[in-house]
Formats: sequence, structure tokens, C-alpha cells
Amino acid sequence: MAENKRIVATIEARMTSSRFPGKVLMEACGKPMLQHMIERLQRVPSLDGIVVATTGNDADVPIVNLAQRMGVGFFQGSEYDVLLRVLHSARAHDIDVIVEMTGDCPLIDPVLVEDCIQGYQAAGVDYVSNVLERTYPRGMDTQVFATEVLADVADRTDDPEDHEHVSIFIYSHPEIYSLKNMPGPPELTNPGLGLTLDTPEDLELIRRIFEILYPGNPNFTLADILSVLKDNPALLELNAHVRRKHA
Repeated sequence: MAENKRIVATIEARMTSSRFPGKVLMEACGKPMLQHMIERLQRVPSLDGIVVATTGNDADVPIVNLAQRMGVGFFQGSEYDVLLRVLHSARAHDIDVIVEMTGDCPLIDPVLVEDCIQGYQAAGVDYVSNVLERTYPRGMDTQVFATEVLADVADRTDDPEDHEHVSIFIYSHPEIYSLKNMPGPPELTNPGLGLTLDTPEDLELIRRIFEILYPGNPNFTLADILSVLKDNPALLELNAHVRRKHA
């Protein structure tokens, strides 16, 4: 059982994103996006900590400074071998169970993260996520697996794609690893909606969502976001044309 194990969220973040450099420190309501994401994850009851997994590049020093200012962990590892960056982060911070997050999800809903952790603890499987069959909007992505499972992946594959996308080898090999999906309820189902921070157009949408919701309710949920978009359908046009790189 995972009850006595150290469960920590790792956030992969770097300034040199090929598509939108510096995006994780772009601001909404006076705070960097990465700070918003960390604050939202700090409300997940089952998390024992948060570690920002960044690189040793000079460009990423501001990310390290933000992590230190917020009192969360950080690790500086490989820029392109993200699998090893996360694995080494986990080992450096004595993490037993990794809740893998990417730094382009500033609107992440803590309730959905908690659901995935609870699902992992209850199911006794190797891997739990809410994206095996996508129901939630992009930007709510949560994956949970043991550090020892990621170490096993590192031993099994040297494929650069596997090492760039961290968990792709796990969910691509159900004959090796046991998997569980956590689908959303009908009222939160909108897999075509993009709430990730990939482009300047996404930034505009995410900023507008924060400006509408954050001042009155900094603990807003995905349900609140969907309600705002239902009431303000023109906002959906801001990033409707953006093509996402992968599922």
C-alpha cells in the first residue's frame, strides 16, 4: 500500500521551450504561471511535497529562484532527457510515488490530482492517469507511478522519444505495466478543450480565465472554468486554432 510512502508532485519546467520560450514565468494576476501551478498543487491533501524538475541552464535560474522563494524542492538535471531528470529528482528528494506534472498546466485542478492519487492507492496498479482515455480538457493531465517503475523504464529503453516524454513507455506497454484510467464525469468532459500553456494564444485565454475567477475565488475549480467559458463563448476563439503537439 502507498499510505506510508512519500508522494510528491514533480513539475517539469524550463525556460527554453521550443514553442513558447519563457512561458512558465509569464504572469497572470501579478503572479508567474508556475507560481499559480505550485499554489494550486499545494492544496492537494495527499501530496507530501512538490519538486520543480528543471535544468542546469543559466536560463533556468529564475525557475530555481521561484522554487526557493516558495519553499518547494527543485532539481537541476538534463534538458532533453526528461525521464532521467524526473527520476533523478525523485531519488534526490526521496520520493516513493511520483505525481508527474508538466509546467504548462497552471489551471490544474487540485481535486482531479487528488482523485488520481486516491485511485492509485486503491487500485494497486503500476500507473494511474486521467489521460489514458482523455475526458478532461488538456491542462488537467495527471500521472501517478512509483519511482521504482520509472527506474525500470530507464533500464529498459534508451529511445530518445521515451526519454523525452517520461511515461510514454509505461502506457505503451500494458503487457509489462498494469494501468488504470481515471475518467471525468460528464459535466467535466471536454477533451477537445485546450487549457495548456503552449502558445501566446493560450496565454491570452489563461490570463482571461484568471482575471475573471482568481480575484474573487483563488481556489477555483475546473467546473468554474467551464462555467466561465460557457458564459463567455468568445474566449474559446482565442486558442481554438492551436494545434497540440501530442495527446
